[in-house]
Amino acid sequence: MANTSSAKKCVRKMARKTAINKNRRTSVRTTLRNVEEAISAGDQAAAKTALAVAEPAMMRAVGKGIFHKNTGSRKISRLSKRVKAMSA
Repeated sequence: MANTSSAKKCVRKMARKTAINKNRRTSVRTTLRNVEEAISAGDQAAAKTALAVAEPAMMRAVGKGIFHKNTGSRKISRLSKRVKAMSA
């Protein structure tokens, strides 16, 4: 338990940041799931539009420090490769 006033403030800040990060992480995962569902359904147009939404959302989360830079790049790269393979 926090004893000093500054430690209590840190606990409050941490709780607020945790809630914000959790919300951002959840929304990014939802956008990625939308791309996965469009790919599995075989709908190329929906997959392209979902990827166009997911890529900036993921990179925004990377910029906020929620995901590592390489993780974001890897996920977007693999998804875009799968979407591109649908047209071939």
